[in-house]
Amino acid sequence: MKALVTVMPKPSVLDPQGAAAAEAIRHHGLEKIGRVRIGKVIEIELPAAADESLLHEIARDLLSNPVIEDYSISIQ
Repeated sequence: MKALVTVMPKPSVLDPQGAAAAEAIRHHGLEKIGRVRIGKVIEIELPAAADESLLHEIARDLLSNPVIEDYSISIQ
């Protein structure tokens, strides 16, 4: 089993890396883009009987900064 933890800056948090990427995209000719946000994806291989509540605890406490980031988990 595999879990994908996606960590993104909260909508209210300034994302200078996303703003720089948006500007570079505009310079490449795609001028009508909206907001660009940059985050990270962590792939975790799990045993079949993994506790999803423990995975949420790990994502919240170790993989993200809950003050400025949100996370989501997708089990595959």
